[in-house]
Amino acid sequence: MKELIERALLVALHETDGIGWKTIHRFIVNGIFGEDMIRFEERDWVAFGLNVEIARRLSTQLRQIIDENCLKLSNESQQIITALDATYPDMLKSSPQAPWVIYLKGNVHLLKQPGIAIVGTRVPTAYGRKIGSMLTEELCGAGFIAVSGMARGIDSVIHDQALRCGGGTIAVLGAGIDVIYPPENRSLYEEIALRGLIISEYPPGTKAHPGFFPQRNRIIAGITLGTLVVEADARSGSLITADAALEAGRDVFAVPGPITSPKSRGTLDLIKQGAKLVTCSQDVLEEYDSWLPKVKKSVFKDDNDDTASDKYDVNGLTKDEMEIYHMLQQGSGTLDDLLERTRWDFGHLHSVLLSLIIKKQITQLPGALYKII
Repeated sequence: MKELIERALLVALHETDGIGWKTIHRFIVNGIFGEDMIRFEERDWVAFGLNVEIARRLSTQLRQIIDENCLKLSNESQQIITALDATYPDMLKSSPQAPWVIYLKGNVHLLKQPGIAIVGTRVPTAYGRKIGSMLTEELCGAGFIAVSGMARGIDSVIHDQALRCGGGTIAVLGAGIDVIYPPENRSLYEEIALRGLIISEYPPGTKAHPGFFPQRNRIIAGITLGTLVVEADARSGSLITADAALEAGRDVFAVPGPITSPKSRGTLDLIKQGAKLVTCSQDVLEEYDSWLPKVKKSVFKDDNDDTASDKYDVNGLTKDEMEIYHMLQQGSGTLDDLLERTRWDFGHLHSVLLSLIIKKQITQLPGALYKII
């Protein structure tokens, strides 16, 4: 019961206007946080730096609020995780200024899978959209979760492509979990809530505010292994996410673009500062060899799907991967040869070849020539 009360107390403080992250941190590090706070009088709260109005409200209403929160936290349909919970994501916990409370909607199990943040400008070029879609599909195909902020532009492209290719995606909002922003992303929001995961540190009903988005970016970086910036101008909010990744000790990747394009200035600057240049998904994947064996290609499929046996053979290759593998057993082949023989579209063939390379079954030689290892 004590544990539930403390969780409810943390939610209560988190949701109180005028109490921020630093105030709660001060309570915890000074050993003040706990059940005894329920009995604090107005003067006690004031002594800890709260203004009189907030102190009066807490001294008279905190017990009732905690009782209400206990009911919420006991209800399994309410997806709320506090920093006191065993289910709080380990990667987020190890990041700077990790949120005390996160609200979730969707498949919470996605938080346990390795993720890559993929972010970019709100006004992308055709190049940025194409590259973002390609990299998302390939990284999701390798088993990583695509994490972004559901903003206009690249973020929306990333989420949409992850859903299209059957991958996992997490949207981190700069508003309450039930507030759709931008409003034109309603259908995308509903699809992510159904097949992916939406999270926010802001209580339900909180309207979007410009100051919330930079704060939200630290969570995008905090729950992922690294941040990939696809396209960004010199003042893009994506660079804040990259900075947050560095602060959390995570990797930063950037896609180069035309030096004449304003939308490439941010990514080119990141590369100058030491971000890893990315021209294909393998540039990202090779940094996470130790994670790849943990990734299950079937993680997004229904365990009871009776077609699953058609997708994998005993060697761990999919039906399509086996088809390419058998072709290359007969001799090396170029990309054009394989396109002609399979009659597949380029995107699908490229994804299958990449997966075989990752699984160390084939290798790519100069001239887009592939052969068995």
